[in-house]
Amino acid sequence: MVRPAFNVMPHGSVGRAVELAQLAESLGYERCWVYDEGLAASDVYVALTAIATSTQTLTVGPGITNPYTRHAGATASAISSLDELSGGRAFLGIGAGGSLTLDPLSIARKRPLTAVRETIDACRRLFAGETVSVDGSHVSLREASLLNVRAGTEIWLAGRGPRMLELGGAACDGVLVDFIFKPHLGPAVERIQAAGAAAGNRPRISYSTMLVTDDDTMAAIKPHLTYRLVDSPAEVQEAIGLTDADAAVIRAALADGLEAAAEHVRDEWALPFVIAGSPRECGEELHRLAETHGVESFVVPLLDDEPAEKLLHSGASIIEMIN
Repeated sequence: MVRPAFNVMPHGSVGRAVELAQLAESLGYERCWVYDEGLAASDVYVALTAIATSTQTLTVGPGITNPYTRHAGATASAISSLDELSGGRAFLGIGAGGSLTLDPLSIARKRPLTAVRETIDACRRLFAGETVSVDGSHVSLREASLLNVRAGTEIWLAGRGPRMLELGGAACDGVLVDFIFKPHLGPAVERIQAAGAAAGNRPRISYSTMLVTDDDTMAAIKPHLTYRLVDSPAEVQEAIGLTDADAAVIRAALADGLEAAAEHVRDEWALPFVIAGSPRECGEELHRLAETHGVESFVVPLLDDEPAEKLLHSGASIIEMIN
């Protein structure tokens, strides 16, 4: 069984994010991630609080936050408070953070693996009710503890690099793999599971990409593939036929915005990163990927407001079809 989840980017009002979460809950979605994109979106914890107080069953958490814009103790406190408010429905989603979040704040992403590892460790200990003192490279705490804690609060990691995936496998309850080059999904999951086995951990796997069932959906996802394509490893670019010159054109166009850069993205470059076809074909491919790689949940990304309801309905229908 593939559990339905979604990740909402609160570009507009917080009220709009709440509306989408309520619709998703009515359609049977179980987990709500909220993008933490700093100044590019509404505050993630304000949005999460509004969603938590307006829903009854959704598990809620940042999708994803990072170790740089907030102190690890502040992050743990926010999640713990959200968990208390929601009646035990909160989780922490953590990753290294990206340029969309960090650049406007003039924050450098220094030693991301260490920063994420120390944040996970500190939050895990604080969630367990410990009084924590630590003097790490990134995280420092002195006799720190939380008022409201639940030892079972889940920590999920999102990442693509091999060492980050191994960290998720070894130290987290689950790992979110999103918009990965599909031939790399299997090796990524194997790396996560191997690291988990070595650490005595059994991480769950969540997978996210766009379900492309028509031309409009393909057009909607292309702006968000621009930076992913140009940042892909050289072997991936070669595999999809993206030349250095093509990448340079997209990168230059990004100065004029995502929509301008999207005009240079070809369908054949996008298809290896998404699940595309008729609803039935999408369902069959998702089922095959989930069965092959042990995917527990599928996350529908709501990156833009306009097609959000359509994507929620389509995702719920496709997931129900394969369950």
